[in-house]
Amino acid sequence: GQHGAVTVYLTAPLATFVKSNKLGVVFGAKTGFILERSPDTVLAPDISFISKDRIETISTGYLEIPPDLAVEVISPSESKPKVEKKTAQWHEFGTKTVWLVYAKTRAIEVRDSSGSNMLLTENDELTGCDVLSGFKISVGDIFS
Repeated sequence: GQHGAVTVYLTAPLATFVKSNKLGVVFGAKTGFILERSPDTVLAPDISFISKDRIETISTGYLEIPPDLAVEVISPSESKPKVEKKTAQWHEFGTKTVWLVYAKTRAIEVRDSSGSNMLLTENDELTGCDVLSGFKISVGDIFS
């Protein structure tokens, strides 16, 4: 339940910001991105964003371009090595920024493709950085 609530509390303001500013498309948890072929590797983040400059049409199948932003809400059962592997895969695929959302500790780790990492807690503000300039939300609001 907590996983789903946190996902919605972040998706709603993110989608509203993107839509009202005509920045691109926010995708939900069932959207798959194909990272490799033969064998196929598909990942589906909890939330993702692709800028309007990079997406012309939305396909009915897996998306074959990397999202600018991938958001993973980390389940308590996910191991650190699994999270690290998934984050590395996103960056190798071309995703600029990954947000790792830890509902249990009420923290968000922001990782960009340059190797920069930032840990935010409830008293901090999450911003869209270079990917979604102007977006901001209190980390505490995501977990309330």
